[in-house]
Parts: sequence; structure tokens; C-alpha cells
Amino acid sequence: MKVGIIGAGQLGRMMALAGYPLGLEFEMLDPNPRACGGQVAPLTVAAFDDREALAALASRVDLVTFEFENVPVAAMEFLAGQVEVFPRPPVLETAQDRLREKECFRQLAIPTPDYRPVESRAELEAAVAELGLPAVLKTRRFGYDGKGQFILRQPGDLEPAWAALGGAPLILEAFVPFGREVSLVAARSRAGGMVFYPLAENIHRDGILRLSQACSADPMQALAEEYTRRVLEHFAYVGVMAFEFFQVADGLVANEIAPRVHNSGHWTIEGSETSQFANHLRAILGWPLGSPELLGQVAMLNFIGELPAVPALLGEPHLHVHAYGKSPAPGRKVGHATLCLPPAADLPGALRLLLPRVNLPALLD
Repeated sequence: MKVGIIGAGQLGRMMALAGYPLGLEFEMLDPNPRACGGQVAPLTVAAFDDREALAALASRVDLVTFEFENVPVAAMEFLAGQVEVFPRPPVLETAQDRLREKECFRQLAIPTPDYRPVESRAELEAAVAELGLPAVLKTRRFGYDGKGQFILRQPGDLEPAWAALGGAPLILEAFVPFGREVSLVAARSRAGGMVFYPLAENIHRDGILRLSQACSADPMQALAEEYTRRVLEHFAYVGVMAFEFFQVADGLVANEIAPRVHNSGHWTIEGSETSQFANHLRAILGWPLGSPELLGQVAMLNFIGELPAVPALLGEPHLHVHAYGKSPAPGRKVGHATLCLPPAADLPGALRLLLPRVNLPALLD
């Protein structure tokens, strides 16, 4: 079996690395000739909407998936007319638009922040008057890792926010006074079977994930699974999906879904019985899903901008290093490491010792 992957970043790279032990082959398509997935699989360099290149890829593979959600929906619909595509394009269309996404959550009785669509400066002022401050102004499309967002804390913030983001369709969301950010990674098979990984608690800096800790027997696990199940069933979803939540005093508030393998699930490579990447492939191929069982205590550290000295990290016990083969650049995800400890170990203590060694000293303060 050969799987085509639209996008050839680190997620596609890790997907292929998970699939080779299963006897699979891969081919990727990406406009970047230096995309790191091209180090592990044949790479077609073409625009995501290049129909000639897409048709050629479809003719060489058995099915197609994607590794990030900003692929043009029209391109995936074109591919779906020639080869099986999972996840199916409708969920991509919803996930690409924050307003559609929020409306979907409301339809499924999943709590969200209060929100208003914003198309003009006058609508922004009206939305702020209704929702109050603080609030978060976001572009409806193409926002990730903190991009396309502006926090409004006082009336004087409206002018710079509009100058930065105006001109594109926007959404204003009421600020959520959350206790922590969590995410649930789940897989749904072609036959409808589902597995849910343990909830992960996430810490961000500058809008980018820096640390995820897998949570054993988390009190929010069942509620997160219920909300995620509603979305998976609504779309007859096939593959891995991540659902990000804010935890508040009385439960969970939906932030967003990612219809793909997810950064907050990288810990599953060493930290669970079956990785999110392997389960994504199993799901889209119609194979049995693997156990998501947590193996001990696990945390994942993101390396942003540049890698720490890898040889020094290799001397750290229980630490598994992943370098993506990407050149350093501000804000770029260039690698991660997973700390896997026995069930009775002191994970917070181990992280406090480790974090200063990888230039992340204040994440647990």
C-alpha cells in the first residue's frame, strides 16, 4: 500500500516513519523543495492547488491524507474524485474557518466562548460593546501558533488590532479565564471504532506549544471524550483528530479542532502503546486501531527556533530526541523530546531539572 500525503512537514515525516515498520510506502506533495518530509519519502514539489500534480500523485497511490489543515479544500475535493481521501474534505472546510467551527460546536451542544463575527470596524466596536473586554480578535482563516490573533485588553487596543487584522473576515471571542489548556487526541476508524488517548495538559508561550504532559486518570477525560465523540460522529470522521479545550471551573470550553495528527500528541511515539501516527494510518487504511494506553509518566518538550545541543540531550536518562531536519528560524518548530518515566517517578521534579538544560526554565513557574 502506498499513502499520499499532502504537505511534507514534520507531521508528514513522522507519519511516514511510523508507517515503514508496517510495510507501507509514501509519497508527499509540498511547494517547498526543502520540506523535511522529503528526507524520508519521494517529494513532488508543486503548489497545493496544482491539479496536474495532484492527479499524477493520485494515480500513484492507494489513498491520500494531509498533514495540516490549510490545504485548499477544493484541492482535496478534486483528489477525492480520483482516490480515497481521509479525513474527508467537509471537516477540513469547517476547521479552516473559526466561525464555522464555533457554529458546529454550538450545533453539537459543546460549550464555546461567546463570539461575534466581525467584518468592519463598526462591527468590531459593536462586538466589543456586547462581549466586553478582555476579548480576543482572530482571523477566521489561516491562524495557527498564535498567528492572526490580537488580545484586546482596553479600548485603546481596538485601533492597533484593526490595523493588524482588518481587511480579512474576523471573529471576536470573549476571553476565557481558564485554569489550564488541555487537548484530547482521538482516532476513528472507517468502521466507526474509536480510541481516545489520555488528556494532555499544554503550556504555550507566544501562542506556540512548549510543553505537553499526558494526564493519567484526569477528571476531565470523560467529558473531553464525549465532546470529541460528538464531532467524530458528526463528520463520520476517519483518522486522527485533536480537540483543544480550556478548562474552567464547571467543565471544558471548546477552543478548536485539528483534523490531523497534532503537536500535543507527539508524546505518544514513545509514551503510549500505539502512537498517534500509527493509529492515523491504521484508521485511514481500515486496519484495527491500536491501544492508546499510557506507558508510565510522559511529557513532551517542543524545540522552537533552534535545537539544543543534541549530543548533550542524549546523555539525559529517559529522554527521546526528535530532530526534524529543519533549518533554524524564529518561531519554527525544529524538534521535540519526550521524557518517559516509570509510573511512580516524580515527573514535575524531573522536568524542573531538565527544562533549564533545554532553555525552557520558567514553564512550570
